[in-house]
Amino acid sequence: MEISEIMPHIEALIFASDRPLTAMEITELVNNALGFMEDKLTLEQVQTAIEGAIEKYSSDFYPFEIKESGGGLQFLSKSDYHKTIAQLNGEKFLKRLSTAALETLAIIAYKQPITKGDIESIRGVNSDYSIQKLLEKELIVITGRNEELPGKPLVYATSRLFMDYFGINSGEDLPKLKEVIPENLIEPTSITQPAGAGEEKEPDSFLRVSEEGHLVEKEGDSSGENAVEQSQDPV
Repeated sequence: MEISEIMPHIEALIFASDRPLTAMEITELVNNALGFMEDKLTLEQVQTAIEGAIEKYSSDFYPFEIKESGGGLQFLSKSDYHKTIAQLNGEKFLKRLSTAALETLAIIAYKQPITKGDIESIRGVNSDYSIQKLLEKELIVITGRNEELPGKPLVYATSRLFMDYFGINSGEDLPKLKEVIPENLIEPTSITQPAGAGEEKEPDSFLRVSEEGHLVEKEGDSSGENAVEQSQDPV
């Protein structure tokens, strides 16, 4: 079966689905629909057809496109038309998350799975309200309990809707620190060490952002000679 014959079936499935579809799911659905075929379509053939459909809708002729978002493929409107579409949904469409909710969501996204106690330890404030709002918006989910901590507190993680909301396909698509913080704002921060009374000791280590966008501790002089890097979890 030619790729040009497969593409319309793929487009119809993605368009009609109420959730993102993976290439594997599309392969199975198309084969079920075309059960009379002697040779079943392979995943490679479907992926080739998907690439063709993505290229087709990337043209300026279409106000929408096929993108990987929320764990699968979807038809999404292009950013140039978001304000136009917003008129159909009013304030609900334009409503933004509060700063507190975004802070809480960012911590959960980068540290998941995580308990409320750990979230509040990082933020320094009570996070009950923010967590409740994120649960209501279905941007986070309760994945279980931490059996090793006293009281077995609930554990939170981002939902599939979270990926869809922010237009990403997996946790690996989350931006690194260097992608969201200007380089001129990332200066080495000295970690002062205890010194004797009346004297100041030169700092033994510095914090900086690695090429992967994570905070790392560099031991040695600030010039970077003979330095040893120790990875730290990003916040």
